[in-house]
Amino acid sequence: MAPDLNSLPSSPMASATRPERPVGGGPGGSAKRPNILYIMADQLAAPQLKMYNPESQIKTPNLDGLAAKSVQFDSAYCPSPLCAPSRMSMITGLLPMGIGAYDNASQISSDIPTYAHYLRLQGYHTALAGKMHFIGDQLHGYETRLTSDIYPGDFGWAVNWDEPETRLEWYHNASSILQAGTCIRSNQLDYDEEVMYKSTQFLYEHTRQGPDARPFSLTVSLTHPHDPYTIEEKYWDMYEGVDIELPKVRIPNEEQDPHSKRLLKVCDLWDQDFTDDQIKRAKRAYFGAVSYVDDCVGRLLQVLKQCRLDDNTIVLL
Repeated sequence: MAPDLNSLPSSPMASATRPERPVGGGPGGSAKRPNILYIMADQLAAPQLKMYNPESQIKTPNLDGLAAKSVQFDSAYCPSPLCAPSRMSMITGLLPMGIGAYDNASQISSDIPTYAHYLRLQGYHTALAGKMHFIGDQLHGYETRLTSDIYPGDFGWAVNWDEPETRLEWYHNASSILQAGTCIRSNQLDYDEEVMYKSTQFLYEHTRQGPDARPFSLTVSLTHPHDPYTIEEKYWDMYEGVDIELPKVRIPNEEQDPHSKRLLKVCDLWDQDFTDDQIKRAKRAYFGAVSYVDDCVGRLLQVLKQCRLDDNTIVLL
């Protein structure tokens, strides 16, 4: 069930964006406004991509092609080093500190609108497929939720600041690096494939509605290349024979900042001494996961082209 748009708080922005005509579109109306495809990927490091680093070893032909014909933001940076606060910031347009998004146990207060609320008021069909992973209802202002979230957001992620370095039994650990390699399937692969299926079906269904369809704003949020560092052989084999570079800068544990020290301890990484081969295997699987994301982006762009939506769709990554 979609949330009540009347719950949108009164603000200058809300007043400015409230449509002067009923939502629904029609000839000469909202259907002529550009569609929006917003693609997110979890832990996709910009400095590892060829568009920002020509020496990158990762193969991303679709991302490279998209960047070549797009506006590229060279001075942008992630609003938070943690995934949930970063996504909360992205969909509200507010800094994490402004909405209390300090960790993965944060939630968006019900009185804070997201961009989905505003686009709905402008007549857009707003749809979400994929990961958000923060507390609250899973709609976040979108009209349609095409998939469930991959993990439920909950307060179990909250830090106990009385014992900040105490490790939780279920928390991240070194297995992502120690067991890095290939897999036949994984929870994350199954999830992202469902996200891709639901997203492409949404685009096909939009096309079936004809020229009078409302413009859409579709957010596709993939969980790759987030660890664990395992990937299908197809993508692992793409880096066969590649001499993967080791990290150029290694900071001794005792020289880390306090926040990083805490994370190293709660993730069971503090006393780990990984071999060069283990690091290279983890990076190889990560590279493969980025190439998988690149394939997903290519599939979405191809469907836009097949449906003749590419000339009237703004793509954000």
